[in-house]
Amino acid sequence: MDTKAFKRSLNSSENYHRKGFGHETEVAGVMESEYQSDLIQQIRDRQYTLTRGDVTIRLAEAFGFCWGVERAVAMAYETRQHFPTERIWITNEIIHNPSVNQRLREMNVHFISLIEGEKDFSGVGTGDVVILPAFGASVQEMQILNDRGCKIVDTTCPWVSKVWNTVEKHKKVAHTSIIHGKYNHEETVATSSFAGIYLIVLNLAEAEYVANYILNGGDRDEFLTKFQRSISVGFDPDRDLERVGIANQTTMLKGETEQIGKLFEHTMMRKYGPDQLNQHFLSFNTICDATQERQDAMFELVDEKLDLMVVIGGYNSSNTTHLQEIAIDRQIPSYHIDSAERISKSGIEHKPLDRELEITKNWLPDGKIVVGITSGASTPDKVVADVIERIFELKAAAVF
Repeated sequence: MDTKAFKRSLNSSENYHRKGFGHETEVAGVMESEYQSDLIQQIRDRQYTLTRGDVTIRLAEAFGFCWGVERAVAMAYETRQHFPTERIWITNEIIHNPSVNQRLREMNVHFISLIEGEKDFSGVGTGDVVILPAFGASVQEMQILNDRGCKIVDTTCPWVSKVWNTVEKHKKVAHTSIIHGKYNHEETVATSSFAGIYLIVLNLAEAEYVANYILNGGDRDEFLTKFQRSISVGFDPDRDLERVGIANQTTMLKGETEQIGKLFEHTMMRKYGPDQLNQHFLSFNTICDATQERQDAMFELVDEKLDLMVVIGGYNSSNTTHLQEIAIDRQIPSYHIDSAERISKSGIEHKPLDRELEITKNWLPDGKIVVGITSGASTPDKVVADVIERIFELKAAAVF
């Protein structure tokens, strides 16, 4: 399938909408009342620091809603307003935040269900309105919706679209796309659907395994088993690793993506020589600015003296998980929660890395404490404010 031609054709269709519907001012007012917070603005105005009683809150200087997320949510709100009577669907969560997705359900937006791991489009009919989320949707999903005559509202983040353009460039010159990401994440699923031949690597360790195979060969069957869920159909490591290009899921750790890019650049240089590098390696900067800013702010925050760290965001939010990794790497007691409801007198219900939810009691130390706070790009300011207020309340109650 010529994915580029299909996307070009879709973009020119009268059923395809990539911009809002002229209700920006009204929607902005609704979103401000639902998602923004006076408390957060107050903390920003005080150099991202606020002390009450024994608690000092240190807020990361870049956190929460990014432009792409805010744009996607606003477009979803506009869609409901513009199509008041039509049936509206969304192919996945609009963003990885439970409160925002619940608000859309309250607005009678239907979410495509999963049956045995596959999306079930059987209920979507001609004339229905379908929203593509900020992470994007696969070419195959777009084709299904287009063939059914649906009105498509595409809220895909422009940074994600930029990655799609990158893998199209790889495909054009017969380079395999090596995608740094999670093979089952919606964004990476969408990106790989635009690629030709592709291989998805989760981290630097997997990239090093691939680099070693390029230089030294190896067990082909072992390779194919290791990456069986992360490769294009018919992938052959002995054939398809001669020319590679780098792309990434936009929410991965910036530093690791850069390391992986350098690793393959050096690998191809060693294999084919500096004079042949451009024939065997392609790299474009596809690291999202917002992801980079939040990670940089987190690195600055954890350099301060913190007693503990609270990271706020959806449990399936990749960029939030990577913020959590930074705190853990600095050995700061850290708690990933998705809302203030996870905090109670009996403890904090949180999600440690790569584990299920658990409850930790006595997590707030006695006496004066400094608490670091950050949130993923899908988390509204109001959710952050609610968490901060809950911490203040608990510490104040503990004094008496």
